[in-house]
Amino acid sequence: MNKQAVSSEKVIPVNETDFDSTVLQSEVPVFVDFYADWCGPCNMIAPTIEALSEEYAGKVKFVKINVDNNQQLAMKYDIMSIPTSMLFENGSVKDSLIGAYPASAYRQRIDHAIKPRRSETSIPTVRQ
Repeated sequence: MNKQAVSSEKVIPVNETDFDSTVLQSEVPVFVDFYADWCGPCNMIAPTIEALSEEYAGKVKFVKINVDNNQQLAMKYDIMSIPTSMLFENGSVKDSLIGAYPASAYRQRIDHAIKPRRSETSIPTVRQ
């Protein structure tokens, strides 16, 4: 019954106890999925989030937080609707998205957020 015991999961279940060490102190950006088991749209996007976690393996950490079991975290981050996705970098929220979206919408947000942290030398310089 414990979903944390499923070893094939790429999206790590996080709670109030390990949130700081897993999310805020992470050396890589962290995609956080605030959800609830009873939430239809949350269940609908779960496979998408799982697939994205494999696509961005090593670049972005993916975690999920059950708002029913972690109400203090939900209040701290003003979660009023679920699913809500937040992208954390260096301990702060860099971007958020409320609602269920196709993979392309999440991918666009993630790419936009992690692109600047890549080497700035990849930006072409125009000389005249």
